[in-house]
Amino acid sequence: MPTFPFTRLAAVPYAPLLVTQARRLRRDTPRLPDAALPWTGSRPGPDPLRILVLGDSTAAGVGAETQSEALPGWIAHEVAERWGRGSTWRAIGENGATARDVRERFLTDAAAVPFDLALLTIGANDALGLRSRNAFTNDVRRIVLALRAAAPQAAVLVSLMPRFDRFALLPEPLRATLARHAASLYTGARLAVEDLDGVVAIPTPPPYVEGFFASDEFHPSALGYRLWARFVFDAAPGLRLDRPVG
Repeated sequence: MPTFPFTRLAAVPYAPLLVTQARRLRRDTPRLPDAALPWTGSRPGPDPLRILVLGDSTAAGVGAETQSEALPGWIAHEVAERWGRGSTWRAIGENGATARDVRERFLTDAAAVPFDLALLTIGANDALGLRSRNAFTNDVRRIVLALRAAAPQAAVLVSLMPRFDRFALLPEPLRATLARHAASLYTGARLAVEDLDGVVAIPTPPPYVEGFFASDEFHPSALGYRLWARFVFDAAPGLRLDRPVG
């Protein structure tokens, strides 16, 4: 995936076609529901880790039936498998949320309850909306700084972008345009948080395997969320969760 700066001006020559393709995509893509309530849960085990998942439709569990089959449940599973710890978890987010939405509408609630590990899943809707790199980068940094201030001993994992260039449902040139813009947003946000203690920017994911996507071919399935949770920890080898935090 390219990492050079990409400006929205580069999409101007294709604007009429991009708008047409985006409208057709919204019309034809099934709208899947959020994961069923509750968005809180637990997994038994010693020294329970308090897990927060915050973000967009992937925090809302779209594509999975329950949050136990989405990121919170699979993150808890990985914590148990890798470090032998129990966990309590909660998810906060909304389908379609941008980084600005998370910062303005969900961050206060997210930071109000103690957590030891936070996973921020954000960026896809900012890329889809062709938000500016500066605006996105500023929002991500402010979210992460607020999470660090609320829980200075916690680890914050930041998962920023899907690989739009691997989304078969996206037609060209929409696919390439989104991929380039997402790569630019990812680079800006990663650079904005990599100097912060306790923060890990997760790289863009490896190739998606068969069964990764839900029926809308856009959101992860239960299998996709499981593989994502595994990749998150594989991509943060220095993370230590084998003892109580703080």
